[in-house]
Amino acid sequence: MNENRKAFYEKFDAQLEEWGAQIGQLKARGAHAKVEFMSDYAHSLDAFQEKHAEGLARMKVLKAAGDDAWDDVKAGMEKILAEGKVAYHAAVSRFKS
Repeated sequence: MNENRKAFYEKFDAQLEEWGAQIGQLKARGAHAKVEFMSDYAHSLDAFQEKHAEGLARMKVLKAAGDDAWDDVKAGMEKILAEGKVAYHAAVSRFKS
């Protein structure tokens, strides 16, 4: 794995670890949420968890990807990062409502 690819992999891996911790925190907060917010909150948390799962699956693809597929894999990973951030903020915003 070249240095740029390795650095990107490490960055993506660190982000997935952070998301895992954030999911745990959001689940703990959700356990104490008011009933009327639970449906919206659960939906937002599910969306965030799906992005986390997609990211974990994409990590496996990255490890197996050849240099010719790297640009496509990287683009997909960047999309997941962006969508995951949006999903996280959507889940967090449910507590501000």
